[in-house]
Amino acid sequence: MSPNVSDQTRQDAAEGAREDVREGFKAVYGRTPDGVWAAPGRVNLIGEHTDYNDGFVMPLALPHTVHLAAARRDDGIVRLHSGDVPGAAYQVPLDALTPGRDGGWAAYPSGVAWALREAPLPVGGADIHLASTVPTGAGLSSSAALEVATGAALSELYGLGLSRELLARLCQQAENDFVGMPCGIMDQMASACCTEGHVLHLDTRDLAQRQVPFDLAAEGLRMLVVDTRVKHTLADGAYAGRRRACEAGAAALGVPALRDVSHEELDAALARLDESLDDPEVRGCVRHVVTENRRVEETIALLDAGRTREVGPVLSAGHASLRDDFRVSCRELDLVVDTALSTGALGARMTGGGFGGSALVLVEESDTEKVGAAVTSAFASAGHLAPHLFEAVPSAGVRRL
Repeated sequence: MSPNVSDQTRQDAAEGAREDVREGFKAVYGRTPDGVWAAPGRVNLIGEHTDYNDGFVMPLALPHTVHLAAARRDDGIVRLHSGDVPGAAYQVPLDALTPGRDGGWAAYPSGVAWALREAPLPVGGADIHLASTVPTGAGLSSSAALEVATGAALSELYGLGLSRELLARLCQQAENDFVGMPCGIMDQMASACCTEGHVLHLDTRDLAQRQVPFDLAAEGLRMLVVDTRVKHTLADGAYAGRRRACEAGAAALGVPALRDVSHEELDAALARLDESLDDPEVRGCVRHVVTENRRVEETIALLDAGRTREVGPVLSAGHASLRDDFRVSCRELDLVVDTALSTGALGARMTGGGFGGSALVLVEESDTEKVGAAVTSAFASAGHLAPHLFEAVPSAGVRRL
């Protein structure tokens, strides 16, 4: 596990990444970029699978970012190159962009250009080179970081003046309608709007935001991210299936979204579902979303009261709900949570869409190494790949460097 690093070390690393991507751009395109932008990945403290149910979420941005260098073109062509993917630049005329046309990583930035033009906004061609430190397939929103970095660059290159909220919405549209992934708005909002040292309390219905101070170090605490290195592909239908179950539950209950079912109404709502649908999957999804929204409310109340340690059991309850009701956990994620809790962690849960990816672990600073070593040992004993552990440090959203 990586040790704590100073603010100066992080700043030096960011400046180094900026220069690396700038030089990479020059090597690929033979000219100097007009600018360099960075957008972060995220972890979600609490509020999982609630964003596409108009609910509440609490993400924080990570220091891990997509760095992107870009320059305008006058011929209506977008060229895309990733320093992380072997091969030449991908090239497409803007007029040829259509949903489902592009596959792989290039679909995400291509989709953003498409969404901006659909708005419609006056976007022209661009040369883009990028490099990312956001682990892919780890549930840390590497795709949203790529989208937001692309959108921010195109907005500035063409003087669009997009607000962070509109940027996030257009990036979500790109992922929904161009890539074909029916995600909610949380990931794009986190990458666009999070601020350093805070967790973002977001109402995904109207995008009302509150930046909540989140300085774990000052309280003698740490938040570990455990990347299980189990790769997940949410577009394979499992994620979409959970979303359909949530929509079926809302329709059966006669509400616009499950956010409109209060915790106090849950038992009565479940009884109505038993009479009308008798579908265990829908019932479990409804129960998870309603109780998860309550857990977000409990977490914000505890943080406001300075009772951060008491957030731990709320996180663990969230994992149990994701495992048993929503059924998006897996044996590796459960192993992280069970091992961490048995070794003294204050709380732990999977984060992200599920079916692999990462878990969060809230620990006393003095227990960090012990818990991390126990999780790593448990993975070795189970024959799993060694997990990747690092500290979640609340960081800034998209910015020009």
